[in-house]
Amino acid sequence: MNDPVRPLPRTDEFDTREFWAGTKEKVFRYQQCRNCETVIFYARRHCTGCIDGDFEWKTASGRATLYTYSVVRQSYHPFFRNQVPYAVAWIDLEEGPRILSNVVGVSDPLKEIHIGMPLELEWEEHETLCIPLFRPAT
Repeated sequence: MNDPVRPLPRTDEFDTREFWAGTKEKVFRYQQCRNCETVIFYARRHCTGCIDGDFEWKTASGRATLYTYSVVRQSYHPFFRNQVPYAVAWIDLEEGPRILSNVVGVSDPLKEIHIGMPLELEWEEHETLCIPLFRPAT
């Protein structure tokens, strides 16, 4: 019997396909408005600051801070059931975007993570893309 696999996003959607293409190369891309300089994540067609649509794609360093989190102790999805307990977190990238992801690389998320802790980007590899995850910074 095969191990259950993580549900993966679609990589062919117009707004987000460039982001997912970057993940295949382990590059975290985000947008910044050329008009008002608002940092935008997740990728979209209009600026959330001024509604302009002229963007520049930028690359994040991978350094981040844990904004807040919740520990999941029970999951019904076959992949996540094998991961419990795990932390789902809002993570602030150094460049400004806030992303929802998982904190990995800890044995007990109830004891080993805390708000404000420094994190670093880690990639979970799949055939067509990589999933951005975060671990405590070393």
